[in-house]
Amino acid sequence: MTSETFSHTIPGQPSLPSPEQIRRAPKVLLHDHLDGGLRPATVVDLAAAIGYDKLPETDPEKLGVWFREAADSGSLERYLETFAHTCAVMQTREALFRVAAECAEDLAADGVVYAEVRYAPEQHLEAGLTLEQVVEAVNEGFREGERRARANGHRIRVGAMLTAMRHAARALEIAELTNNYRDSGVVGFDIAGAEAGFPPTRHLDAFEFLKRENNHFTIHAGEAFGLPSIWQALQWCGADRLGHGVRIIDDIEIAEDGTVKLGRLASYVRDKRIPLEMCPTSNLQTAAATSYEEHPIGLLRQLHFRATVNTDNRLMSGTSMSREFEHLVKAFGYTLDDMQWFTVNAMKSAFIPFDERLAMINDVIKPGYAELKSEWLFRQTTTGTA
Repeated sequence: MTSETFSHTIPGQPSLPSPEQIRRAPKVLLHDHLDGGLRPATVVDLAAAIGYDKLPETDPEKLGVWFREAADSGSLERYLETFAHTCAVMQTREALFRVAAECAEDLAADGVVYAEVRYAPEQHLEAGLTLEQVVEAVNEGFREGERRARANGHRIRVGAMLTAMRHAARALEIAELTNNYRDSGVVGFDIAGAEAGFPPTRHLDAFEFLKRENNHFTIHAGEAFGLPSIWQALQWCGADRLGHGVRIIDDIEIAEDGTVKLGRLASYVRDKRIPLEMCPTSNLQTAAATSYEEHPIGLLRQLHFRATVNTDNRLMSGTSMSREFEHLVKAFGYTLDDMQWFTVNAMKSAFIPFDERLAMINDVIKPGYAELKSEWLFRQTTTGTA
């Protein structure tokens, strides 16, 4: 399925952005896991520092390949093992600080200007840290990464998302932690883990607390499980956004003549402009989609859902925001105008105040794309005397 073209082609203007333009384009990332985005070399360094000897490879390049192949294997056990290794080396303040700082640096170097990066504080307590110490270490790391990025000529703002695990019983505690740090770098709450057998309704007390406190939250839904997961996340729990939400496609019918009919849930999601945190490469790895060309994001773009593009786990997927867009440009013929549409969607959906979102859109994102789109005018410009 191919996407419609939403931009007007100007004679002489390239229709498709180059990889270099994609990298330079301002991008917004809403769904990225801190423990899924480590540099392979950092995993090796941190493992050596604490005597962790369970890594399958100690050569950074080979380890990076192992992470990607394990995630591609189709084996849930191998996929989960990848996170066991990254979490194992993220148990000290120094490690959390380093990983968070490098995360911000890497995203900024890839052209990301705003990111919300999530992690589960309860998974980083094995060496004696408290939940509060985990949050403070990560927040300080993000601030350091922002400073380093700025020193290298890049600008980025990173907000932390605190995640509770669906199979555990600490959701309310993590929700309260989110609220306590809402003015200190934490922008929202998330719940993640296996969908099947662990519905979000098990944690209604956490969501009710967040709603009473006027706080923001998203829920992993509609990835491995179908429409009931999405329905519960929205109508029972009151999620502001859907983590993935790819299975909303199951409520959309396409007739032989090409006409499209939306079911009531899909209509609700579109009408209410509920953001979908879509992660194309990750969805291929988890079999939520069969190929980039057949990924539901193409149809959802055509139908004007509030779709956004995200990385999920950069290490496991061997990806970046630029690579995600490169795949979509190739699959659907997306232009810089399409990229801007996805990026503005994401910025509109971020968990920071409205005036700050608007300033990012008008003062950073739109000018950035305007500059890229104007470059074709100067391709024939040469230096020299007249």
